[in-house]
Amino acid sequence: MEDWFDMRVDPAQIAKERAKARELRRTNWWRAQIQKGVCHYCGGKFPPSELTMDHIVPLSRGGHSTKGNIVPCCKACNNNKKYTMPVDEILAELDREDREREGAAPEFEVPDIPSPEVDVDIDIPDDPAQDV
Repeated sequence: MEDWFDMRVDPAQIAKERAKARELRRTNWWRAQIQKGVCHYCGGKFPPSELTMDHIVPLSRGGHSTKGNIVPCCKACNNNKKYTMPVDEILAELDREDREREGAAPEFEVPDIPSPEVDVDIDIPDDPAQDV
């Protein structure tokens, strides 16, 4: 994924949010989250010790350390996700679908039939009743 976004988040804000995340790690809420043993992204089952704390909206992209923005995930998913957000994944999927659609043959294609280059001279009478 391309680094198209601007990552100008105040380092002091990131440090503050990391401190909040460390505090959340010590709460019963977080312990309950990792005791479930389920990665938020892949749905895989893991021992609690193998789950990491992930910010859905990364701190580097303006995310905060709140219960609504923090989920347990396996190390592989956390490493793959890096600094992306859900919208990045949705856009990447739409892009993949567009590329597949462009490369595939259309379901119905109108054939290219050249128009005949025949001069047709039709004599149309002024009074259609005379044509009988």
